[in-house]
Amino acid sequence: MSNRNGSIYGLTILSPIRSDAGIPHNLAIRTYLAELPRDQHSPFARLSSTHMARLAVLDDKEYLTTQYVVFESNFDGDLDIYLTRMARETPNFVDSVWKHCVGYPGVSDPLAFTAYMKKCQLATTFFFADVNNKTVQQTLQALRTQRSVAAFILENQGKGGAELQKAFAELLESLNAREELNQ
Repeated sequence: MSNRNGSIYGLTILSPIRSDAGIPHNLAIRTYLAELPRDQHSPFARLSSTHMARLAVLDDKEYLTTQYVVFESNFDGDLDIYLTRMARETPNFVDSVWKHCVGYPGVSDPLAFTAYMKKCQLATTFFFADVNNKTVQQTLQALRTQRSVAAFILENQGKGGAELQKAFAELLESLNAREELNQ
């Protein structure tokens, strides 16, 4: 049951950061991560199955002899497919982060990249998947429906029964049409 909650996969990866003399790899990663967009332009927005993703540098010098890139993600589906998509769909992003890590093979061979990431993977035995076993697309559809219903309520306050029924039938028709487009 580890790493999964229904169809949602919880991924945790710790990749050791290189410690080449004179090259501050941890600083390069932090600088790059600080400049990444965190909205619909994020590299993870291109991976449509990603519910959430987080990257951080772990460098507790008091207890650790090595610094790590910590990568956590919750996504729909299979680990190998997700990692292959990362290598193919966000290669510049992946290279910019993991080129600073020990043993990173690059993304030109997605199988080698996937094997590397799995070698750095920790078992995720407890993670928060707040989507009730729904895909990213199903969750987005539910949020669009919620927004439409809220707008309907605001726009139709005070209308009489017949007029309200007609407006509600139109809302249902538009929601059904939108759902058919998304399938």
